[in-house]
Amino acid sequence: MLETPVDILLVEDNPNDVDLTVLAFKKNRSSNTIHVARDGQEALDFLFDNATVSNGNTRRAPRIILLDLKLPKVGGLEVLRRVKSNRHTRNIPVVILTSSSQDRDLSDCYALGANSFIVKPVDFSKFTECVRILGLYWLSFNHIPNP
Repeated sequence: MLETPVDILLVEDNPNDVDLTVLAFKKNRSSNTIHVARDGQEALDFLFDNATVSNGNTRRAPRIILLDLKLPKVGGLEVLRRVKSNRHTRNIPVVILTSSSQDRDLSDCYALGANSFIVKPVDFSKFTECVRILGLYWLSFNHIPNP
């Protein structure tokens, strides 16, 4: 059985950041379906569910992945590496949405195929505007091939 289509896979372990992101999408009147994975392993399970793949069904891939870097169980860089190295998921845009502004993280993410790297604004109004623009571009204007 196929699951409900998801537009956004939000991979974030901080409950406050999850709430802020979801609230920002709602504030911008976004009706996109958001699935939240609270650690890297949960994100990988969502994307590469063996039971779903083995019975011939495929879960509809999210249109975008919003990925934090500092995650429990499996880190964000490993999630990014696995997404971009798999032929079924490599075309899904991955936007790194993190509090890290370290040059090493930025370099590593782009080397692994990240499509964008955004340092989370601390101010809620700036964060809301960031999410609005992010959603507008990646969900309204950007086109990717079907897997």
